[in-house]
Amino acid sequence: MWVAVIVFFASVGILLNLFNIVIRASSIILRKNSIRTILFPQAVSFFITVFFTITLTVYGYFEAQNLQVEKLTVKTSKLPPGVGKLTIAQISDVHLGIIVRENILDKVLKIIIDAKPDLIVSTGDLVDGEVSHITYLTGRLKTVNSRLGKFAVTGNHEFYGGIENTVKFMQDSGFTVLRGEGVNIQNLINIAGIDDSAVKDFEPAENVPKKSVRKIISGLPRNTFTILLNHRPEIDGAALGVFDLMLSGHTHKGQIFPIHIIPNLMYPIDSGYAKLPKGSSMYVSRGAGTAGPPVRFLAPPEVTIIEIVPEKQPQK
Repeated sequence: MWVAVIVFFASVGILLNLFNIVIRASSIILRKNSIRTILFPQAVSFFITVFFTITLTVYGYFEAQNLQVEKLTVKTSKLPPGVGKLTIAQISDVHLGIIVRENILDKVLKIIIDAKPDLIVSTGDLVDGEVSHITYLTGRLKTVNSRLGKFAVTGNHEFYGGIENTVKFMQDSGFTVLRGEGVNIQNLINIAGIDDSAVKDFEPAENVPKKSVRKIISGLPRNTFTILLNHRPEIDGAALGVFDLMLSGHTHKGQIFPIHIIPNLMYPIDSGYAKLPKGSSMYVSRGAGTAGPPVRFLAPPEVTIIEIVPEKQPQK
């Protein structure tokens, strides 16, 4: 919580100081000392900063509890004849742990149940770290299923908690964990998944998957809609054109404004949908939980419901 308080306090304080600087500069340029009467005295600035810090922190706590449903429709010519649509529920960055438990998880699961998806995917950071105190939550997760299965990839927080334990947590929750591999599901859709890049920092070199995304997907049936699960929205240029839709998370859209600036600088997009070259596309989830303080500001949590639908063929 203190991280959010510090961010809000610093942000409001900087804005007030900038306001005072502009007023002082204006009085000098315009040679009108009367303008200085609207300057905020130091004591007033402090109380304004404290007021807005408390207000924004309280608002941010409730925003973090207000889970939203984001809907995305993707058109493709690669669905088999007779398939009207495939519905996919994407969860990301739930961060189950000390702070995020049933309060958020039950909301996530209700959204999934109501959507009746054909497929459920988790794009990393399902857990926040150590899982020994939350193993009972696997039972809740396991009760929610879909006809084509549940698939997950690792995020950086899975490695923080010890990869063997966190992978077991996901498997006990009913997920097939894809670590540098892909599967074809009933000739309807291909799903490929790769480890988060944190694997290189936590695992010995011999345990780091060597296959490129292109090589992983090349072993799957062609002309089948292919989804790539990749926790971070990092694009492998060599893989463009071999996947149709990459699903990612990690950014939280900054979680707390103005931290939004950081993922904007680091990744092609920090949230939402984008078309990529060679027919590929990507969607970046804001995530369902929180990392660190249980606060969000201008970055509401989400569960994403994606519909893959046939592209209408032009009439002859």
